[in-house]
Amino acid sequence: MATFFLLIIYLAFISLGLPDSLLGASWPVMHADMNAPLGTAGVLYMNVAAGTIVSSLASGAVLRRFGTGKVAAISCVMTAGALFGFSQSPSLIWLVLFAIPLGLGGGSVDAGLNNYVAEHYEARHMSWLHCFWGVGATLGPMIMASFIGGTGSGSWRDGYLTVAGIQFVLVVILFASLPLWDRVARSRASASARHAPDESALPGGDAETGPIKPLQVKGVKLALVSFLFYCGVESTAGLWGSSYLVSVKGLSAATAAQWVSMFYMGITIGRLITGFVTFKLANRALIRYGQATALAGALLLVLPLPSGFSFAGLMIIGLGLAPIYPCMLHETPVRFGKRHAPSIMGYQMAVAYTGSTLMPPLLGFLASHSTIGIFPYYLALSAAAMFLFSERLNAYLRKA
Repeated sequence: MATFFLLIIYLAFISLGLPDSLLGASWPVMHADMNAPLGTAGVLYMNVAAGTIVSSLASGAVLRRFGTGKVAAISCVMTAGALFGFSQSPSLIWLVLFAIPLGLGGGSVDAGLNNYVAEHYEARHMSWLHCFWGVGATLGPMIMASFIGGTGSGSWRDGYLTVAGIQFVLVVILFASLPLWDRVARSRASASARHAPDESALPGGDAETGPIKPLQVKGVKLALVSFLFYCGVESTAGLWGSSYLVSVKGLSAATAAQWVSMFYMGITIGRLITGFVTFKLANRALIRYGQATALAGALLLVLPLPSGFSFAGLMIIGLGLAPIYPCMLHETPVRFGKRHAPSIMGYQMAVAYTGSTLMPPLLGFLASHSTIGIFPYYLALSAAAMFLFSERLNAYLRKA
Protein backbone atom coordinates (compact mmCIF):
# COMPACT_ATOMS: atom_id res chain seq x y z
CA MET A 1 0.00 0.00 0.00
CA ALA A 2 2.86 2.39 0.83
CA THR A 3 4.39 1.88 -2.63
CA PHE A 4 1.06 2.58 -4.34
CA PHE A 5 0.68 5.67 -2.15
CA LEU A 6 4.05 6.97 -3.39
CA LEU A 7 2.86 6.51 -6.97
CA ILE A 8 -0.17 8.69 -6.17
CA ILE A 9 2.13 11.40 -4.79
CA TYR A 10 4.27 11.16 -7.93
CA LEU A 11 1.16 11.57 -10.10
CA ALA A 12 0.24 14.68 -8.12
CA PHE A 13 3.65 16.12 -8.93
CA ILE A 14 3.18 15.38 -12.63
CA SER A 15 0.06 17.54 -12.40
CA LEU A 16 2.16 20.31 -10.83
CA GLY A 17 4.78 20.15 -13.57
CA LEU A 18 2.52 20.01 -16.63
CA PRO A 19 1.35 23.65 -16.59
CA ASP A 20 4.67 25.16 -15.44
CA SER A 21 6.42 25.01 -18.80
CA LEU A 22 3.51 25.64 -21.17
CA LEU A 23 3.54 29.42 -21.21
CA GLY A 24 7.20 29.77 -22.13
CA ALA A 25 6.91 27.16 -24.89
CA SER A 26 3.80 28.69 -26.44
CA TRP A 27 4.47 32.41 -25.94
CA PRO A 28 6.39 33.06 -29.20
CA VAL A 29 3.13 32.12 -30.99
CA MET A 30 0.63 33.29 -28.36
CA HIS A 31 1.81 36.88 -28.11
CA ALA A 32 1.46 37.37 -31.87
CA ASP A 33 -1.99 35.77 -31.88
CA MET A 34 -3.11 37.96 -28.96
CA ASN A 35 -1.40 41.11 -30.30
CA ALA A 36 0.44 41.36 -26.97
CA PRO A 37 3.97 42.70 -26.40
CA LEU A 38 6.71 40.12 -25.84
CA GLY A 39 7.20 41.22 -22.22
CA THR A 40 3.57 40.47 -21.30
CA ALA A 41 4.57 36.88 -20.57
CA GLY A 42 6.26 38.23 -17.46
CA VAL A 43 2.97 39.72 -16.26
CA LEU A 44 1.14 36.42 -16.77
CA TYR A 45 3.90 34.53 -15.02
CA MET A 46 3.76 37.03 -12.17
CA ASN A 47 0.04 36.39 -11.72
CA VAL A 48 0.57 32.63 -11.63
CA ALA A 49 3.41 32.92 -9.13
CA ALA A 50 1.54 35.45 -6.97
CA GLY A 51 -1.35 33.01 -6.62
CA THR A 52 1.11 30.29 -5.67
CA ILE A 53 2.75 32.50 -3.04
CA VAL A 54 -0.61 33.21 -1.42
CA SER A 55 -1.58 29.55 -1.31
CA SER A 56 1.90 28.55 -0.06
CA LEU A 57 1.71 30.97 2.87
CA ALA A 58 -1.78 29.66 3.71
CA SER A 59 -0.72 26.03 3.22
CA GLY A 60 -0.25 25.22 6.91
CA ALA A 61 -3.83 26.11 7.86
CA VAL A 62 -5.32 24.67 4.66
CA LEU A 63 -3.53 21.34 5.02
CA ARG A 64 -4.49 21.02 8.69
CA ARG A 65 -8.12 21.75 7.81
CA PHE A 66 -8.57 19.50 4.77
CA GLY A 67 -5.62 17.09 4.61
CA THR A 68 -3.05 16.66 1.86
CA GLY A 69 -5.16 14.31 -0.28
CA LYS A 70 -8.15 16.64 -0.59
CA VAL A 71 -5.91 19.65 -1.17
CA ALA A 72 -4.07 17.80 -3.97
CA ALA A 73 -7.32 16.83 -5.69
CA ILE A 74 -8.92 20.28 -5.38
CA SER A 75 -5.73 21.96 -6.55
CA CYS A 76 -5.68 19.74 -9.63
CA VAL A 77 -9.30 20.73 -10.36
CA MET A 78 -8.28 24.40 -10.21
CA THR A 79 -5.31 23.99 -12.54
CA ALA A 80 -7.30 21.87 -15.01
CA GLY A 81 -10.07 24.48 -15.11
CA ALA A 82 -7.56 27.31 -15.53
CA LEU A 83 -5.81 25.54 -18.41
CA PHE A 84 -9.16 24.95 -20.10
CA GLY A 85 -9.82 28.67 -19.64
CA PHE A 86 -6.51 29.49 -21.32
CA SER A 87 -7.51 27.41 -24.33
CA GLN A 88 -10.77 29.34 -24.69
CA SER A 89 -9.55 32.86 -23.84
CA PRO A 90 -10.68 35.43 -26.45
CA SER A 91 -8.31 38.17 -25.25
CA LEU A 92 -5.30 38.90 -23.07
CA ILE A 93 -7.35 39.98 -20.06
CA TRP A 94 -8.88 36.50 -19.84
CA LEU A 95 -5.39 34.98 -19.75
CA VAL A 96 -4.53 37.32 -16.88
CA LEU A 97 -7.64 36.24 -14.96
CA PHE A 98 -7.17 32.50 -15.51
CA ALA A 99 -3.53 32.80 -14.41
CA ILE A 100 -4.76 33.43 -10.84
CA PRO A 101 -6.44 30.03 -10.18
CA LEU A 102 -3.58 28.40 -12.06
CA GLY A 103 -1.23 29.73 -9.39
CA LEU A 104 -3.54 29.17 -6.43
CA GLY A 105 -3.86 25.52 -7.41
CA GLY A 106 -0.15 24.85 -6.96
CA GLY A 107 1.06 26.36 -3.69
CA SER A 108 -0.65 24.41 -0.91
CA VAL A 109 -0.20 20.98 -2.47
CA ASP A 110 3.43 21.77 -3.30
CA ALA A 111 4.25 22.71 0.30
CA GLY A 112 2.20 19.84 1.73
CA LEU A 113 3.74 17.08 -0.37
CA ASN A 114 7.26 18.42 0.05
CA ASN A 115 6.95 18.59 3.82
CA TYR A 116 5.42 15.11 4.00
CA VAL A 117 8.18 13.50 1.94
CA ALA A 118 10.96 15.47 3.69
CA GLU A 119 9.73 14.35 7.11
CA HIS A 120 8.83 10.71 6.43
CA TYR A 121 10.95 9.51 3.48
CA GLU A 122 14.60 9.27 2.53
CA ALA A 123 16.37 11.84 0.31
CA ARG A 124 16.06 9.63 -2.78
CA HIS A 125 12.27 9.84 -2.63
CA MET A 126 12.43 13.64 -2.59
CA SER A 127 14.60 13.59 -5.72
CA TRP A 128 12.29 11.11 -7.46
CA LEU A 129 9.27 13.15 -6.41
CA HIS A 130 10.68 16.19 -8.18
CA CYS A 131 11.74 13.96 -11.06
CA PHE A 132 8.03 13.43 -11.68
CA TRP A 133 7.53 17.19 -11.64
CA GLY A 134 10.13 17.18 -14.40
CA VAL A 135 8.16 14.54 -16.30
CA GLY A 136 5.19 16.90 -16.34
CA ALA A 137 7.32 19.94 -17.16
CA THR A 138 9.00 18.05 -20.03
CA LEU A 139 5.75 16.75 -21.48
CA GLY A 140 4.19 20.23 -21.51
CA PRO A 141 6.49 21.79 -24.17
CA MET A 142 6.51 18.55 -26.16
CA ILE A 143 2.72 18.55 -26.35
CA MET A 144 2.69 22.24 -27.24
CA ALA A 145 5.39 21.81 -29.90
CA SER A 146 3.34 19.09 -31.60
CA PHE A 147 0.52 21.60 -32.07
CA ILE A 148 2.31 24.87 -32.85
CA GLY A 149 4.52 23.06 -35.32
CA GLY A 150 1.55 21.66 -37.21
CA THR A 151 -1.65 23.54 -37.81
CA GLY A 152 -0.79 27.22 -37.43
CA SER A 153 -0.73 30.13 -34.99
CA GLY A 154 -4.05 29.35 -33.32
CA SER A 155 -3.13 25.77 -32.43
CA TRP A 156 -1.55 26.74 -29.13
CA ARG A 157 -5.14 26.58 -27.86
CA ASP A 158 -5.26 22.87 -28.69
CA GLY A 159 -2.07 22.37 -26.70
CA TYR A 160 -3.62 23.93 -23.61
CA LEU A 161 -6.83 21.96 -24.15
CA THR A 162 -4.90 18.68 -24.34
CA VAL A 163 -3.00 19.38 -21.12
CA ALA A 164 -6.26 20.37 -19.41
CA GLY A 165 -7.69 16.98 -20.39
CA ILE A 166 -4.71 15.18 -18.87
CA GLN A 167 -5.20 17.18 -15.68
CA PHE A 168 -8.85 16.17 -15.46
CA VAL A 169 -7.83 12.49 -15.70
CA LEU A 170 -5.45 13.07 -12.78
CA VAL A 171 -8.33 14.68 -10.87
CA VAL A 172 -10.33 11.45 -11.14
CA ILE A 173 -7.37 9.40 -9.88
CA LEU A 174 -6.72 11.72 -6.95
CA PHE A 175 -10.34 11.78 -5.80
CA ALA A 176 -10.59 7.98 -6.10
CA SER A 177 -7.52 7.62 -3.86
CA LEU A 178 -8.73 9.88 -1.02
CA PRO A 179 -9.45 7.03 1.48
CA LEU A 180 -5.94 5.66 0.89
CA TRP A 181 -4.38 9.06 1.59
CA ASP A 182 -6.03 9.22 5.01
CA ARG A 183 -5.04 5.69 6.05
CA VAL A 184 -1.42 5.94 4.95
CA ALA A 185 -1.00 9.43 6.42
CA ARG A 186 -2.08 8.19 9.86
CA SER A 187 0.17 5.16 9.62
CA ARG A 188 3.24 7.16 8.59
CA ALA A 189 2.61 9.81 11.25
CA SER A 190 2.46 7.12 13.93
CA ALA A 191 5.68 5.48 12.74
CA SER A 192 7.42 8.84 12.55
CA ALA A 193 6.41 9.71 16.12
CA ARG A 194 7.91 6.45 17.43
CA HIS A 195 11.27 7.14 15.78
CA ALA A 196 11.47 10.92 16.22
CA PRO A 197 15.03 12.07 17.11
CA ASP A 198 16.03 14.61 19.74
CA GLU A 199 16.19 17.96 17.97
CA SER A 200 17.57 20.10 20.77
CA ALA A 201 21.03 20.22 19.18
CA LEU A 202 19.79 21.38 15.78
CA PRO A 203 19.86 25.07 14.73
CA GLY A 204 16.39 26.19 15.70
CA GLY A 205 15.63 22.84 17.35
CA ASP A 206 14.42 23.08 20.93
CA ALA A 207 11.87 21.77 23.35
CA GLU A 208 9.72 24.87 23.57
CA THR A 209 6.11 24.71 22.51
CA GLY A 210 5.40 28.38 21.85
CA PRO A 211 4.48 29.94 18.48
CA ILE A 212 6.93 29.22 15.68
CA LYS A 213 8.52 32.27 14.05
CA PRO A 214 10.41 30.93 11.03
CA LEU A 215 12.31 34.12 10.24
CA GLN A 216 13.84 34.10 13.73
CA VAL A 217 15.32 30.62 13.28
CA LYS A 218 19.05 30.86 12.66
CA GLY A 219 20.06 30.46 9.02
CA VAL A 220 16.53 30.54 7.59
CA LYS A 221 16.98 33.89 5.83
CA LEU A 222 20.02 32.64 3.91
CA ALA A 223 18.11 29.50 2.94
CA LEU A 224 15.20 31.61 1.70
CA VAL A 225 17.43 33.75 -0.53
CA SER A 226 18.96 30.57 -1.99
CA PHE A 227 15.47 29.34 -2.84
CA LEU A 228 14.60 32.69 -4.42
CA PHE A 229 17.54 32.59 -6.82
CA TYR A 230 17.06 28.89 -7.59
CA CYS A 231 13.48 29.42 -8.76
CA GLY A 232 14.56 32.60 -10.51
CA VAL A 233 17.04 30.66 -12.65
CA GLU A 234 14.67 27.78 -13.36
CA SER A 235 11.62 29.90 -14.21
CA THR A 236 13.59 32.43 -16.27
CA ALA A 237 15.14 29.68 -18.37
CA GLY A 238 11.76 28.02 -18.87
CA LEU A 239 9.82 31.20 -19.67
CA TRP A 240 12.28 33.08 -21.89
CA GLY A 241 14.37 30.27 -23.38
CA SER A 242 12.08 29.84 -26.42
CA SER A 243 11.88 33.58 -27.08
CA TYR A 244 15.68 33.85 -26.90
CA LEU A 245 16.17 30.93 -29.29
CA VAL A 246 13.64 32.33 -31.78
CA SER A 247 14.76 35.98 -31.65
CA VAL A 248 18.54 35.60 -31.26
CA LYS A 249 19.39 32.13 -32.58
CA GLY A 250 16.83 32.16 -35.42
CA LEU A 251 15.07 28.88 -34.60
CA SER A 252 11.43 28.19 -35.44
CA ALA A 253 8.93 28.39 -32.57
CA ALA A 254 8.33 24.62 -32.66
CA THR A 255 12.05 23.80 -32.58
CA ALA A 256 12.63 26.30 -29.76
CA ALA A 257 9.83 24.69 -27.73
CA GLN A 258 11.41 21.26 -28.26
CA TRP A 259 14.81 22.57 -27.16
CA VAL A 260 13.33 24.08 -24.00
CA SER A 261 11.64 20.75 -23.30
CA MET A 262 15.18 19.33 -23.22
CA PHE A 263 16.00 21.81 -20.45
CA TYR A 264 13.21 20.20 -18.43
CA MET A 265 14.34 16.78 -19.60
CA GLY A 266 17.76 17.59 -18.08
CA ILE A 267 16.07 18.35 -14.77
CA THR A 268 14.03 15.14 -14.98
CA ILE A 269 16.94 12.84 -15.85
CA GLY A 270 19.16 14.55 -13.30
CA ARG A 271 16.64 13.99 -10.51
CA LEU A 272 16.19 10.36 -11.46
CA ILE A 273 19.97 9.88 -11.22
CA THR A 274 20.19 11.97 -8.04
CA GLY A 275 17.83 9.56 -6.28
CA PHE A 276 20.49 6.85 -6.65
CA VAL A 277 23.45 9.16 -5.98
CA THR A 278 22.00 10.06 -2.56
CA PHE A 279 23.13 6.61 -1.41
CA LYS A 280 26.73 7.86 -1.76
CA LEU A 281 26.65 11.67 -1.46
CA ALA A 282 25.06 13.93 1.14
CA ASN A 283 22.47 16.54 0.23
CA ARG A 284 24.84 19.46 0.73
CA ALA A 285 27.45 18.02 -1.63
CA LEU A 286 24.80 17.42 -4.30
CA ILE A 287 23.54 21.00 -3.91
CA ARG A 288 27.08 22.37 -4.37
CA TYR A 289 27.87 20.22 -7.43
CA GLY A 290 24.51 21.03 -8.98
CA GLN A 291 24.95 24.77 -8.57
CA ALA A 292 28.43 24.66 -10.11
CA THR A 293 27.08 22.68 -13.08
CA ALA A 294 24.16 25.07 -13.62
CA LEU A 295 26.53 28.04 -13.57
CA ALA A 296 28.77 26.31 -16.14
CA GLY A 297 25.76 25.76 -18.43
CA ALA A 298 24.73 29.41 -18.13
CA LEU A 299 28.26 30.53 -19.00
CA LEU A 300 28.14 28.28 -22.08
CA LEU A 301 25.08 30.24 -23.26
CA VAL A 302 26.98 33.49 -22.79
CA LEU A 303 29.77 32.47 -25.18
CA PRO A 304 29.31 33.51 -28.87
CA LEU A 305 28.98 29.95 -30.17
CA PRO A 306 26.73 28.28 -32.81
CA SER A 307 23.13 27.58 -31.84
CA GLY A 308 23.83 23.91 -31.09
CA PHE A 309 25.78 25.01 -28.02
CA SER A 310 22.65 26.75 -26.76
CA PHE A 311 20.94 23.36 -26.77
CA ALA A 312 23.85 21.92 -24.78
CA GLY A 313 23.85 24.89 -22.40
CA LEU A 314 20.15 24.53 -21.61
CA MET A 315 20.54 20.79 -21.07
CA ILE A 316 23.53 21.34 -18.75
CA ILE A 317 21.64 23.97 -16.76
CA GLY A 318 18.76 21.52 -16.36
CA LEU A 319 21.10 18.74 -15.20
CA GLY A 320 22.74 21.13 -12.74
CA LEU A 321 19.45 22.37 -11.32
CA ALA A 322 18.17 18.81 -10.89
CA PRO A 323 19.47 18.00 -7.38
CA ILE A 324 19.33 21.51 -5.90
CA TYR A 325 15.65 22.03 -5.09
CA PRO A 326 14.78 18.55 -3.75
CA CYS A 327 17.99 18.34 -1.72
CA MET A 328 17.47 21.80 -0.19
CA LEU A 329 13.93 20.81 0.74
CA HIS A 330 15.01 17.49 2.23
CA GLU A 331 17.64 19.30 4.31
CA THR A 332 14.98 21.49 5.95
CA PRO A 333 14.20 19.21 8.94
CA VAL A 334 17.93 18.43 9.29
CA ARG A 335 18.97 22.08 9.28
CA PHE A 336 16.16 23.58 11.34
CA GLY A 337 14.41 20.73 13.21
CA LYS A 338 11.18 18.86 12.52
CA ARG A 339 9.15 21.11 14.80
CA HIS A 340 9.99 24.13 12.66
CA ALA A 341 10.05 22.31 9.32
CA PRO A 342 6.36 22.57 8.27
CA SER A 343 6.24 26.34 8.77
CA ILE A 344 9.68 26.90 7.25
CA MET A 345 8.71 24.70 4.29
CA GLY A 346 5.74 26.96 3.56
CA TYR A 347 7.98 30.04 3.75
CA GLN A 348 10.49 28.39 1.43
CA MET A 349 7.74 27.65 -1.08
CA ALA A 350 6.52 31.24 -0.87
CA VAL A 351 9.98 32.77 -1.32
CA ALA A 352 10.81 30.31 -4.11
CA TYR A 353 7.72 31.43 -5.98
CA THR A 354 8.62 35.03 -5.23
CA GLY A 355 11.71 34.35 -7.31
CA SER A 356 9.44 32.98 -10.03
CA THR A 357 7.22 36.05 -9.66
CA LEU A 358 9.86 38.75 -9.83
CA MET A 359 12.84 37.51 -11.79
CA PRO A 360 11.29 36.45 -15.14
CA PRO A 361 9.22 39.68 -15.40
CA LEU A 362 12.34 41.68 -14.55
CA LEU A 363 14.12 40.08 -17.49
CA GLY A 364 11.08 40.82 -19.67
CA PHE A 365 11.19 44.47 -18.60
CA LEU A 366 14.92 44.74 -19.26
CA ALA A 367 14.60 42.95 -22.61
CA SER A 368 11.77 45.27 -23.74
CA HIS A 369 14.13 48.22 -23.17
CA SER A 370 17.15 46.51 -24.71
CA THR A 371 17.14 43.03 -26.27
CA ILE A 372 16.31 39.46 -25.31
CA GLY A 373 20.00 38.83 -25.98
CA ILE A 374 20.66 39.67 -22.32
CA PHE A 375 18.98 36.36 -21.37
CA PRO A 376 22.19 34.28 -20.89
CA TYR A 377 23.93 37.02 -18.88
CA TYR A 378 20.92 37.33 -16.61
CA LEU A 379 20.90 33.56 -16.05
CA ALA A 380 24.63 33.46 -15.30
CA LEU A 381 24.42 36.26 -12.70
CA SER A 382 21.41 34.64 -11.03
CA ALA A 383 23.13 31.24 -10.89
CA ALA A 384 26.22 32.83 -9.37
CA ALA A 385 24.12 34.56 -6.68
CA MET A 386 22.39 31.27 -5.85
CA PHE A 387 25.78 29.59 -5.41
CA LEU A 388 27.10 32.41 -3.21
CA PHE A 389 24.17 32.47 -0.76
CA SER A 390 24.05 28.68 -0.51
CA GLU A 391 27.73 28.53 0.39
CA ARG A 392 27.26 31.29 2.98
CA LEU A 393 24.47 29.20 4.56
CA ASN A 394 26.73 26.13 4.71
CA ALA A 395 29.50 28.16 6.34
CA TYR A 396 27.03 29.61 8.86
CA LEU A 397 25.64 26.19 9.80
CA ARG A 398 29.15 24.77 10.27
CA LYS A 399 29.77 27.44 12.91
CA ALA A 400 26.38 26.95 14.61
